Amino acid sequence: MSQFNGAGGQPAILVEGLTKSFGEVRALRGIDLSVPSGTVLGLLGPNGAGKTTAVRILTTLLRPDGGRAVVEGHDVVREAAAVRRSIGLAGQSAAIQEELTGRENLEIIGRLYHLSRPETRSRATELLAQFGLADAADRTAKTYSGGMQRRLDLAASLVGRPRVLFLDEPTTGLDPRGRLGMWDIIRSLVAGGTTLLLTTQYLDEADELADEIVVIDHGLVIAAGTSEELKNRIGGDVIEFTVPNWGRVADAVAAIKPIGEGEPHGRSRDRRGQRGRRIPRLRCADRGGARAGCREHREPRAGATPAVAR
Repeated sequence: MSQFNGAGGQPAILVEGLTKSFGEVRALRGIDLSVPSGTVLGLLGPNGAGKTTAVRILTTLLRPDGGRAVVEGHDVVREAAAVRRSIGLAGQSAAIQEELTGRENLEIIGRLYHLSRPETRSRATELLAQFGLADAADRTAKTYSGGMQRRLDLAASLVGRPRVLFLDEPTTGLDPRGRLGMWDIIRSLVAGGTTLLLTTQYLDEADELADEIVVIDHGLVIAAGTSEELKNRIGGDVIEFTVPNWGRVADAVAAIKPIGEGEPHGRSRDRRGQRGRRIPRLRCADRGGARAGCREHREPRAGATPAVAR
């Protein structure tokens, strides 16, 4: 089992041998996870990998076929009510009532948590300000942009002050500005001590936000570790550039050989009609999270050969 033992003590989320099938489809085939309190686990994988199924089991919305899952010390099957009291969930689609105002959406959630009316109003006001929605608090949610609806949905998941928060692809469908804004919100939650399990299809998102990353595909964990560990495991970087003069390929290979770990190699591309036209593209090498070098890429003339260093 992949264990991530952070500061010590019992992990906030512990999964051992979790399985789930839907008919003949094996959505989860024995996954193991461990998330220390106050950290972010990024669950990375393509559509259909099993990420959402795992989240639904961990949030008591779905019973597993086998294995064990514990959240904040409570078994998700035997102690489902206790698990629900300690968690929040923001799913792939914003679960808000568009006919209600932003404030009304949060106040309804507060009442479902059995908060008093004054506490409910206070908590709604606090979250609307925290998520930059105070000015739109009394507008109906159907007038909100997609990014605003996602922020309201996340705010709703925090009304009960959960110790563990599950975010299922929280930035899907957001524009770049909305995505960066959501990242800032997630960082602030972690800084406040919240434990997060974040599912995503985006490697850069997991790299940016997660303390540990688990890659899941076809219901199996295929890789696990920190971002740097996974990058180092995958291998080195590739630098590719073009040599306009075939006669200088040997010189180019000799020049780049010292910076690569393997033998440079080249291939010929016949691009007749192209006359060295400059195109706005950069090819960069990135090692260990730092830009190792960038060079402008020039469209080759007929017979030009790009040399590649690995």
